[in-house]
Amino acid sequence: MKNKRVANPAEAVSGVFDGATVLIGGFGLGGLPEALLDALCDRKVRGLTIVNNNSGHGETGIGRLIGEGCVAKVICSFPTSKAAYVFKEWFEAGKIEVEVVPQGTLAERIRCGGAGLGGFLTRTGLGTEIAENKKVVAVNGREYLLEQPLRGDFALVEADLVDPRGNLTYRMAARNFNPVMATAADQVLVQANREVGLGDIDPAVVITPGLFVDRYCIVDSVAKTPARAG
Repeated sequence: MKNKRVANPAEAVSGVFDGATVLIGGFGLGGLPEALLDALCDRKVRGLTIVNNNSGHGETGIGRLIGEGCVAKVICSFPTSKAAYVFKEWFEAGKIEVEVVPQGTLAERIRCGGAGLGGFLTRTGLGTEIAENKKVVAVNGREYLLEQPLRGDFALVEADLVDPRGNLTYRMAARNFNPVMATAADQVLVQANREVGLGDIDPAVVITPGLFVDRYCIVDSVAKTPARAG
């Protein structure tokens, strides 16, 4: 059995390269893989395209990633919340691009990317700026936008429990975007609150099967610091 556990977040993100597209789980601060984001900042990668529900909260997590010049483009649903002042400063200075995607469309684009589908049809965004440069398809006399699938080179995921095969569960609302993003990236990097033994997670409650997971580290759920191996 392949050993997917690594010692710390820095080792988990060590393969992320300049210019990569990175899917980042979380909804606001819930389920956000902050330890992995900090480790990514410390690597000083550049030119990232990041995909998340929003464009950051303060100067931590995604806000720190933007503020330290790691990000070239943000794909998100809520770019202008009060807490996203770091993004706002960079965007108004012309230092970063943004693609705004309705939240349901964002989730479905990622799901299509994970399922190997060629896209989907939706009426959301018709007649707005969101429809610019997108194909309009008529079905039974009604018009729909053709939305393209969305995948990442990497997905950063926060989970609750993990076993040695990488099977994951999530804690309550922290589940949010994490499971669908874990299906739609070439490499899936996980920070988990606690590791349990093989067989300790009932297969019926596994949310993300371990076949999707490439690396995981254990991060204390309160302090958000790496847990000791072994």
